[in-house]
Formats: sequence, C-alpha cells, structure tokens
Amino acid sequence: MAQANNQDYYVYVGTYTHGDSEGIYVYRLDGETGALEYSSKVTGVVNPSFLDIHPSGRYLYSVNEIGDFEGKASGAVTAFYIHGSSGEISFLNQRATGGGAPCHVSVDATGKYLLVANYGGGSVAALPIGKDGRLGEASDFVQHQGSSINPGRQTEPHAHAIMIAPDNRYAFAPDLGLDKILIYQLDLDNGKLNANRQPWARVHPGAGPRHLDFHPNGKFAYVINELDSTFTAFQYDANTGALTEIQSISTLPEDFDGTSHCADVHVHPSGKFLYGSNRGHDSIVICEIDQGTGILSYLGCESTGGQTPRNFGLNPEGTFLFAANQQTSTVVTFAVNPRTGELTDTGNVAEVPNPVCLKLLACSA
Repeated sequence: MAQANNQDYYVYVGTYTHGDSEGIYVYRLDGETGALEYSSKVTGVVNPSFLDIHPSGRYLYSVNEIGDFEGKASGAVTAFYIHGSSGEISFLNQRATGGGAPCHVSVDATGKYLLVANYGGGSVAALPIGKDGRLGEASDFVQHQGSSINPGRQTEPHAHAIMIAPDNRYAFAPDLGLDKILIYQLDLDNGKLNANRQPWARVHPGAGPRHLDFHPNGKFAYVINELDSTFTAFQYDANTGALTEIQSISTLPEDFDGTSHCADVHVHPSGKFLYGSNRGHDSIVICEIDQGTGILSYLGCESTGGQTPRNFGLNPEGTFLFAANQQTSTVVTFAVNPRTGELTDTGNVAEVPNPVCLKLLACSA
C-alpha cells in the first residue's frame, strides 16, 4: 500500500547478541512503501536490547542487558555518535547503571540526562549527558522496595521501564515485581529522581506492569501488563504527576486459552488507537480510545507474522507499524488504516537477528 508524503527514516534495531546477532542494526525506511533496507551495523556491544535517541538527533544510547560490568554486579549503558549523512553509528563511551540487566532507557527532552531502568533487583538511575554526547557517572540511583503476589516473578522489584512525561517534568517507572508505577519528579538542575507527592500508582495484583505510553492530549496514560495480558488506562494530571486508574481491559481474544505475555505499548500519533504486543498469541492488539474519557474499546488482534513480538514501533505519520519478532528474527511492516486502526501486512519483511527495540530518526538526506 503506497503512502503519500511520508518521510524516510533510519530505523535502529536493538537486539540480544546471542545466536546470529552482532549488535545494533541500522535500516532505511522507505516512507512510501514501508520497506526496510539494511544500511549498516555496529558490533562489539553486548545485548543492546533497548535504545533511545537524543533530541538533537546526533546521539543514540543503548542498554547493555548484562549482570556483570567491569567486575561489578551492574549492567551498562553505551553512547554512540550518529553520522547524519549515513545514519551509521560509532562508539563514544560506556557507563555502569548500578543495577543488573538494564532493560529500558529514556533521554529527557532537554538532552541533559539519560534515565535507565534496571530489571535485575529493581532500580532506576540518572546519568548526565555531556555536550559531546558522552555519558557521565550516575548522578542518582534509586532502589525500589517490595514484592507482590506472583511467587515466580514478583518476589522482588523489577523495574521494567522509565518513561518521561510529555512536559518533561515527571518520570514513570513501571515495576513488574511490585505491581506499581513509581512516579518521580525530574530535577534537571541536579540530575535527581525525587519521589513525587503521589509516589506510585498501583495496578491490580499479579498484573506485572511493563511499559507505559501517554495520549498526545496529555490527559491519559496507558500501561501494558506483562503477566496477565491487560492494559490499565489512567487519567493523568500533568500538574501533579498523579495517575488515577479508569479501566483495565484484556489484550487477548476471549477464546484464547494458551500462554501469552505482553511486551510493548504505543498510542497512535492521532490519539485514536492503542496498540500492544502479545508474546505467545503472537499478535498486536488494537483498541479504540474514547477521546473524551480515555476509555478503551477492544477492536481485535492482528498476527505479527512471526513468533514472540517484543517491541514494535510506529512512524510519526502513523501510517506504518513495525513488529519486531524476536524468536523468528524478522521485522514485519504493517500499514495502518487511519480511520479504523486496522493493520494490513504490506509484505515487507526485514530479516534482523533477535530484534527487540525499534527507534526511528528522520533521514537528513
């Protein structure tokens, strides 16, 4: 399906470096067709599973999802320089995260700090970003405390993401082990994560919150829960950083009785639809969003054409969705119907070993 007036993008794919994967892969997206063409890769970086791009478009950051770094019980984050003419990336430096198995990073809108979530042991940290894009030592580290009801997955904290609010004032850390979203005030003068007046919002016991995304109107936030395959919809108060639950809804069809666990969540740029990934059911769930109330209505699921869809991405125009099938080592492009939210397989499939995370950057030429 051809799309008019769409920008071309570099697509950076984070992976797990076992099997055939060698690091971070760079593809070029044809904005008209949705096809991904291999461009380059950077090797020598271990388990760069999740990525984020500096607001300047000049630097890329990846976690290193490991448990031992420079002889200490810690994971790491790596900074790269982006060569604007080609989209290629080159190594700048690397820093410890203070906790094991870091699985998510976010750069704040000013580009001053990188925030990281450590799954192992459950903690979050802030690291300063220099004018040259290099990372400094952590300026703050916060250890989560507690547990929840699942004896196999929730005996201790497991911070699974750290997302920054649209106005850059607050950070939100869904913790799978606690069934809470920890809320922090961002202190960008001192590089601190300060507990908010409402320090956390709870999801139902055993849900296992994993990722979060905000509605473009700034009034709603949506959490995808890994363990019981649900969305939790929240009303968001941008003045106070408070989250108030308004709904919980399944991400799976009523007749599905197998094993499945959720991964990623994204609101469509139009704000009309919410998408989430189901690993096991191997699908993208589609929900419609009521623009006045934020309430979700289940529309259906679309097969990702592969196994274990980890993360996925949408281009800023909202015309394509890219599903990263980790187990089958493919990224499949779907066209998005802007009226119904329906996904249609374009036939474009890129072979990428063990893909996890996708980040897009507009091509400069």
